[in-house]
Amino acid sequence: MLYGSTGHEVLAVVFQVRGLEADPDAAPGTAADTPKPQLNVLLWERAREPERGAWALPGGRLRDDEDLTSSVRRQLAEKVDLRELAHLEQLAVFSDPDRVPGARMIATTFLGLVPSPATPELPPDTRWHPVNALPPMAFDHGPMVAHARTRLVAKMSYTNIGFGLAPREFVVSTLRDIYGAALGYQVDATNLQRVLARRGVITRTGGTAQSGRSGGRPAAVYRFTDSQLRITDEFAALRPPG
Repeated sequence: MLYGSTGHEVLAVVFQVRGLEADPDAAPGTAADTPKPQLNVLLWERAREPERGAWALPGGRLRDDEDLTSSVRRQLAEKVDLRELAHLEQLAVFSDPDRVPGARMIATTFLGLVPSPATPELPPDTRWHPVNALPPMAFDHGPMVAHARTRLVAKMSYTNIGFGLAPREFVVSTLRDIYGAALGYQVDATNLQRVLARRGVITRTGGTAQSGRSGGRPAAVYRFTDSQLRITDEFAALRPPG
């Protein structure tokens, strides 16, 4: 098939771990009181053909007067009102000639991370969806989410990228839930704390958290040592237990 001019779009795979906080008004022992943290991705529902009603990644055409990073930031701000990202990086190029109907369109994807427990206001057509239960996806956006998740999981092992998903300050049990949701398997809090502290990824603040309902010794509060991406151990790999 012959094509005329080729277009270029930028698309953002924006992740956030949601479900870390219990509903303060929920009765003890209920589902709302004990939420399950899950890695979620930001999607918007298409209102026009093609793929009307399917869910898509936020983004759009690259303008002649902007670079890729400026474009994706603009699109996130204009289309889903998402302006504050803890981390944003370019991921991959999707260039199958038939990836969308009509004129050829190349897509560059970005990985974006929103920290918990941030609650950005979203337009009515935009929602967070668990990555393990995606709705019907438009075009090739499903594989784009899968690719971004794979890259995130890999970088959780050998970089400090967890800072993009975590609160500014946290206890180890919260960090365990964040890492477990991102990696897709349960993580031992003690081992995680030991590994990340040894690599200099997290640092104690000197403070302690308030005791929970069960009382007990107050937990130490930590923060990420850096808020910029860096390699901490290029040969490291976090693996599921077993």
